[in-house]
Amino acid sequence: MITHAQLAARLLRDAASFFRTIGEQNAPLKIQMDENAAVFEQVAGLVEQDPHGQVET
Repeated sequence: MITHAQLAARLLRDAASFFRTIGEQNAPLKIQMDENAAVFEQVAGLVEQDPHGQVET
């Protein structure tokens, strides 16, 4: 059984992969899609490392 945080991280990484695929198929969107993918991967890492952490605003 996986935790909610592990599931969330997996979904975020899957979304990052989706963004990269869209960028590969549509050159004008590639930069933005790569940036989106990077953010989703960073958040996945945060969720795994510290599921109850807070983001300073």
